[in-house]
This record gives sequence, C-alpha cells and structure tokens, in this order.
Amino acid sequence: MKGKWTGIVSLILLFFIVGCSSSTSGSGGEPDFPTKDIEFVAPASPGGGWDGTARAMQKIMSDEGVIEQNINVVNKPGGSGEVGWQYLRNQDAHSMAINSSLVITNNLLGQSDLTYEDFTPLGILTTEWISVAVSPDSEYEKGSEVMKQLKKDPKSLTIGLAPGLGNNDHLSFVQAAKEYGVDVPKLEFQIYKSGADVVTALLGGHIDVATMSVSEAKEQHKAGEINMIAVSSEERIDGLDEVPTWQEQGVDMVFPHWRGIMGPPDMTEEEIAYWDEKISQMIETDAWQTVLENNEWQSFYKDSEESRQYLEKQTQNYEELISEAGLTD
Repeated sequence: MKGKWTGIVSLILLFFIVGCSSSTSGSGGEPDFPTKDIEFVAPASPGGGWDGTARAMQKIMSDEGVIEQNINVVNKPGGSGEVGWQYLRNQDAHSMAINSSLVITNNLLGQSDLTYEDFTPLGILTTEWISVAVSPDSEYEKGSEVMKQLKKDPKSLTIGLAPGLGNNDHLSFVQAAKEYGVDVPKLEFQIYKSGADVVTALLGGHIDVATMSVSEAKEQHKAGEINMIAVSSEERIDGLDEVPTWQEQGVDMVFPHWRGIMGPPDMTEEEIAYWDEKISQMIETDAWQTVLENNEWQSFYKDSEESRQYLEKQTQNYEELISEAGLTD
C-alpha cells in the first residue's frame, strides 16, 4: 500500500514539474515570450527618421542575434503618427512603434486624443539637435544677436520652419526666445513642407532665419551656402566645432529632438523586462553605433522607467512652450 501511495505522489510531482516547465523557458524561469513574430511599426511612409529607426532596429536585432524571432517592419502612415499609434494600441507586446515628441504635442495641440500614457514607454533611443541658421550675407553672426533683434522687435524677422507649428524645430526656437525674453506670440513664422524647402527659402532671401535639425543644415553650412549660428545641444557638435551652443551665448536651454519606442498598453512586467534587455543589448552593438554616425544621430538611451519619467517631464515642458507660443486657447 505504501509503495502504491509513493507511486501516486511521484506521479503528481511529475505532472507539477512538467506543468511548470511548459509555462517557463530557460533556467531563469522566465515566462515564454515572445511566442510569435515581432512587429516594429513605423507610423510614416518608408524613408525618414521613424522608418529609418525601425528598419535599423530590425536589421541589427536580426543580424546580431539579439532576437531569434522574425522581425517585420510595418508602415502605418497618416495623421503625424496617429494612424500607426492607433494601430499599436490594439496589439500585444509583440508589436511596438517608433515615437517622438509628436506623441505628446499632437494631443496638446488638440489633434489627437492619444497621449504617451495610452502606451507602454520602452525606450528613448536617439536624438538629433536643432540648429538656427541664416544666409552667409546676414548681418547676424550669432544666435544671441538674432534674439536681441527679436526682443527689440518680434516682427522684424521672418523665421522659416517645416512642416508645421508645434514640432521640435518650432518649439526649440520658442524656448530660446522665451529664455531671452522675446514676446513669443508676436514672432513671424513661415511654414514650409520640408527642411529642404526651408533651406531654399533662406537661400532665396524669402526668410531671415531658419530653424531645422542639424542634419538638414549641415551639408549647406559646410559648403558655405548657409551659416549655422546656434545649436540646441549641451556641447558643441563634433564636425561643427565652430558653431556655438545656445548656452554659450547666454541662452539657458538644451533641446533634444528625440526618437523612442513604445509598446501597447497593459504590458506585463516580464514583457517590459524582456524589451529592456533586448534594446539595451542592441544599442551596445558596433552596428548601432554605425547607424548613429551615418544618420547624424546621437545616442540618447533611456530604459523603460527612465523613458516614462522623461516623457512626463517633456509633456510639462511642451505644454508650457505651446502655451507660450499662443497655440492653445
């Protein structure tokens, strides 16, 4: 009888062990994840920063063996990110999307009901910095000289940017002007479709000042076609050592043009931990460093918890700047 009960107990223990094993993977007892293909959503058409970021992540994670599952990039253009992010909201943790400041400012400008809180922040990946440029024959040789003139008469200069008010090119200029004491709502902005159009307008004398990402202005600056007079970074940028930061010119501001990645809502702690591990592995690869260099991006990595805190602070900052610019009722 004793032997019979011993056998039954052993059988129960065996079923328990097998059951536990089927719900975990690896020696660490991690829950099985992922269980299917991975999807990176680029909320824009092919080409450009969002798509480039998604495809760089796909290639590196596959080529470097960071993730074994197949990884697909899906383009969901429309609504300044809105279409792609609405799509993500209905997916599971196998899908994630590239984001930027627009996931915050679209909402603040009344263009979307979505906020970053509708998703799971997983990482801030990169930043570009933003420049202010003038034509080579401009009387202004420093960003501070432009601000001095605008403080004297906010309507005396026309400032070009693309593709619309409320983006980082606009808000970085607003922050610099605010810090300098300019009457921001009176500033005269001219809107263009692209950074290339802004450069053309500057070269043609249609605007006095341009605000755009450093990568959009660098080639023309190096060729002497335009003159960069300020950048929004903390320190001078490699390869542009002659261009002073705003801080060096007495304007106390640093303004990153960041891109990050987020998952759908209600991700589990285990799923978040998985992506923290994989993304942190990816950014340490030589291949990722090459991507940064080739695209004039700088590493700006923050993990999931740091990203959540960063987005909260950015929301407060953008809200103040949008109000300062007179874009809200």
